[in-house]
Amino acid sequence: MNNFSIAIHGGAGTLVKGLMTPELEAEYKAALQNALTQGYAVLEKGASALDAVEVAVRLLEDSPLFNAGKGSVFTAEGTHEMDAAIMNGENLKAGAVSLITGIKNPVSLARDIMDKSYHVFLAGEGAMQFAKSNGYTIESPNYFYDEVRYKQWQGIKDSDNFQLDHSVKKDGKFGTVGAVACDQKGNIAAATSTGGMTNKKWGRVGDSPMIGAGTYANNNTCAVSCTGSGEYFIRGVVAYDVSCLMEHKGMSVEEASNEVINNRILKIQGDGGLIAIDTKGNIAMPFNTEGMYRACKTSSGKEVIAIYKEN
Repeated sequence: MNNFSIAIHGGAGTLVKGLMTPELEAEYKAALQNALTQGYAVLEKGASALDAVEVAVRLLEDSPLFNAGKGSVFTAEGTHEMDAAIMNGENLKAGAVSLITGIKNPVSLARDIMDKSYHVFLAGEGAMQFAKSNGYTIESPNYFYDEVRYKQWQGIKDSDNFQLDHSVKKDGKFGTVGAVACDQKGNIAAATSTGGMTNKKWGRVGDSPMIGAGTYANNNTCAVSCTGSGEYFIRGVVAYDVSCLMEHKGMSVEEASNEVINNRILKIQGDGGLIAIDTKGNIAMPFNTEGMYRACKTSSGKEVIAIYKEN
């Protein structure tokens, strides 16, 4: 039996300890623990890495603490536009969705695009039509309303400013969620979901739903889910870059992940982090910011739940 393991993230950024109360930190860690435990349980039963990452990301989407699903930030129009992607390393099948509203679990819609359509990426009104044709309930805006998110938006609405959920105006809530896993058969998968930027305009799409930029999985190398300043991760094709370094340079998943996050992406002023896993269940979780909500659990007994840089 192959070593199996899972890693999850809830966003990276300027997570200043002084602004984090013990109670809030406990809430974040509990939410990470829940998603980690449930995702790992899927692997423990012998189910696929694909199932495990979907379960873990759905739980993070259901938490108002993270900028995905229920916790999605407000756009310039006062709506919630969500993006997600999922990829199967066994056969390179993938599904992605962008600019959708009212969908409780965008990661599951991304999976249905992969499993039930001939396409990889659907967006906007077409994606909503696909969701309705597959029986999705369209939630009311009240489901996604969060007082802290609303105040965050009120501070910059009617301006040309936008705000990454982890940027300078820190309110204790931070971005994108994702998961990577390796199952008992040695197959790997990745999934990512996000609510984007506060006050975003013009149908802006970040790296999260883009296969190769924010999400990637290939049994020959690794599975990756990214979080950070999306424009830079798109330019750096970050998720695929990790895979390329492993494939063409012979790097380990840890070496390749560290090279991309702490060297290559920094050269173009990109900030953020990623989680990655290989087919042996080895995990890397590098970030070049003050913190990244992250957790991992392996069949060899390792378990980590962390927010800040560890000494």
